[in-house]
Amino acid sequence: MRLDGKIILITGSGSGIGKSSALLFAREGAVVIVNDLAEDKGQETVEEIRSEGGQAVFVQADVTKPESVQRLVDTVIGTYGRIDVLFNNAGISGVGAIHEVEPEQWDRVIEVNIRGVFLPSKYVLPHMMARREGSIINMSSCIAEIGLARRASYSATKGAVLALTKSMQVDYAPYNIRVNALLPGTILTPFVEDYLRKSYDNPEAGYESLKKRQLSGDLGRPEDVAKAALFLASDESKFMMGSPLYIDGGVVFGKNG
Repeated sequence: MRLDGKIILITGSGSGIGKSSALLFAREGAVVIVNDLAEDKGQETVEEIRSEGGQAVFVQADVTKPESVQRLVDTVIGTYGRIDVLFNNAGISGVGAIHEVEPEQWDRVIEVNIRGVFLPSKYVLPHMMARREGSIINMSSCIAEIGLARRASYSATKGAVLALTKSMQVDYAPYNIRVNALLPGTILTPFVEDYLRKSYDNPEAGYESLKKRQLSGDLGRPEDVAKAALFLASDESKFMMGSPLYIDGGVVFGKNG
C-alpha cells in the first residue's frame, strides 16, 4: 500500500489519466477526492473505486473559478483535515496554428490549463505549508519540449506549466513540499480521441500517424501515466524536486530512422 492513508485530490478525474490515477491511488490505500466539472463522470469514478473496496468522494468544482476552488479545498480540509497530495490534472485540448485560433478559443485553453493549475495550488499550498509537508503533481506534456503542428495554444500552456513547476519548487522547498511535473507523450484518452476527430478527415489514419512518431510504435495508455503519478505521489520520490518525468514512448529523446 504505497499511499496508505494519504488524502489525495485529483482534478479532472472523471475520465482519462485522472480517472486511471484515482483508481490506482485508491488501490494503493489513498483516500481519493475526485474532482471534475462533470458530476456524472466524477461519480462514476467514485462508484468504481468503492466497488473495489477503496475510499473516494466526489466534489464538483470548476478549476478556473476562485470561489469554486476555495469551496473544494475547504470541503476537503473540513472533512479530512489535510491534503497530502494535489494532482493538477484537469486540462483541455487546443487545435490550430496561431492564425487559425480564435481569441476566445485561445483564452479558454489558457484559462483551464494554466489557471486550473494556479488556483488549486494557491488554495492548497497554505495548508501544506502549515504542516510543512506535501506533494504537488502538475500535468505538463512532452509538447513542452518539442514542436508539433497545429497545437499552438496547448503547447503554450504545457510549457508554462513546466516552467511554473520549477518556480513553485524553489518557493516551497523550504516547507518540505515537492512539486514535480508529468510529461506524457500521446496517450489514448478521450482527450486524444477528440483531437483525432477535430484534426483529421480520417481519424484512423491520424491514429496511425501518431503511432509512428513514438519509438514505442504505439500510443500510451492512461494506466502508463497513472503509474508515474503514483511514484510522484508516494514517498518513494522524496528526492525528486522540480523535475519533469517523461512518459512519452520515446518522442522527445528518440528518433526512428
